[in-house]
Amino acid sequence: GGRVVLRFGSVTHAAQVYVDDRLVAEHTGGYTPFEADLTGMVDPGAEFRLTVGVDNRLSKETIPPGTVSTGPDGRERQSYLHDFYNYAGIARPVRLCSTPRTFVQDVTVVTGRDGAAGIVEYRVETAGEAADGIAVRVRAVDEAGRTVAQAHGPEGVLRIEDVILWQPGAAYLYDLVVELELVAGDETAAGEVVDSYTQPFGVRTVEVRGTDFLINGEPFYFTGFGKHEDTPVRGKGHDDAYLVHDFQLMEWTGANSFRTSHYPYAEEVLDFADRRGIVVIDETAAVGLNLGVMGGLTGVPPTPTFAPENFGGITADVHAQHLRELIERDKNHPSVVMWSLANEPASNEDGAREYFKPLVELARKLDPTRPLTYSAVMFATPQNDLIGDLFDVLSINRYYGWYLFTGDLATAEQALEQDLRGWAARFGKPVMMSEYGADTQPGLHSVWDTPWSEEYQSDYLAMYHRVFDRIPEFIGEHVWNFADFQTSAGIHRVDGNKKGVFTRDRRPKTAAFSLRRRWRGLEGRNPGPTDD
Repeated sequence: GGRVVLRFGSVTHAAQVYVDDRLVAEHTGGYTPFEADLTGMVDPGAEFRLTVGVDNRLSKETIPPGTVSTGPDGRERQSYLHDFYNYAGIARPVRLCSTPRTFVQDVTVVTGRDGAAGIVEYRVETAGEAADGIAVRVRAVDEAGRTVAQAHGPEGVLRIEDVILWQPGAAYLYDLVVELELVAGDETAAGEVVDSYTQPFGVRTVEVRGTDFLINGEPFYFTGFGKHEDTPVRGKGHDDAYLVHDFQLMEWTGANSFRTSHYPYAEEVLDFADRRGIVVIDETAAVGLNLGVMGGLTGVPPTPTFAPENFGGITADVHAQHLRELIERDKNHPSVVMWSLANEPASNEDGAREYFKPLVELARKLDPTRPLTYSAVMFATPQNDLIGDLFDVLSINRYYGWYLFTGDLATAEQALEQDLRGWAARFGKPVMMSEYGADTQPGLHSVWDTPWSEEYQSDYLAMYHRVFDRIPEFIGEHVWNFADFQTSAGIHRVDGNKKGVFTRDRRPKTAAFSLRRRWRGLEGRNPGPTDD
């Protein structure tokens, strides 16, 4: 008597789903969920054949972009502009589930504070056969199971007295229990609960004020990593054991945050961040919108990134759809404090502002409560960047001492400080380092400033930290990367990217201990998890 729903956590990068021989769903975008309503197509207790066609090709009309070419042997070859391996397939859970015929379709929660009280704005969307004949009842339940506030109606405001805030390193979650009751029909049916859905939420506020990033009205300093969904054997396949282990290692270092570089991570990751009090910068899959990077690597003069024949046409519409799906999926996570619209776009090129301004406006319309950022590439400087004023936080990716001034940390330190002070002076916004790191071969040691050695990685990071501590507008540091990860083959990569402070199988390099000493010495500046 209910609906039958088939839900995919993601299929990379496009999917067609068939029940027996019938096409029931299509979706493009490799990192957000989609579902198919199978009601009436399958019978309870009976078998059916489920077939998923997966297309892993990337083009100028996908996010992230890529190019497919045909080689001399007639085989198609995929190239792309991002520096991580293009794993493809069904990497996240697939669920066959059911709902009542009249059901809760969506829940939105926005929280605030009024003195010691928590303010919870909610909106419930319903759908189904009897959607016009139902009443909506909601109640907030604390971790002890006590109802602390309740209301009626599809939208409204709850007030939780003496609220316990969700805070970095000290997560506290309430449940919003939504119930749909029949109000029409005979006397026995009236008042019957036809559907119930529980949405966890945390009460917290996020705000950029001047050059401060505030969580619950208190300045917050980000410490942590850019990460990847990448492990041996499983590639991008979600794994709960690795999830728990990675969080334990982050907490061990004293990290309080991470960025979902460079795509939305599995929903299970954000659920766990909510419960562990880890702060998340949530990023779209818009990585590679920069033809200048490939030109820099190959020496071939690049064509304009935002030209109509490149990313200035349909790409922006695809990017907007990715942004809609990201915010729709992750809007209720208290751990998510900022949206990142892109990683290393060509923000210094003509057309960048015309490309990004509508996306910024869309993001603010979809979620006016969270600040916005993007990660600036090396080619984008305080002098030539065209979009920094549109955003709330300036996230900077820099590799002085690695790609520039390799092995010369003294010169790199001067260049880094001049660069970061330039961003702060021009835009007057909070500045954080969203990427900085050096490839490091585990077990390679040297008494000199030798690139690839473990000592060089530690000294490199220490140099950056000296600069950060001299800049008042600075609000955070995310090391690139948490762990080594796989990339496409190339002469600048040996079995992947080795910038992790942990190896790909999660063994610490010397830098992991250096970060632990720094981050656990900043307790007054960056709230983080306590040592278990």
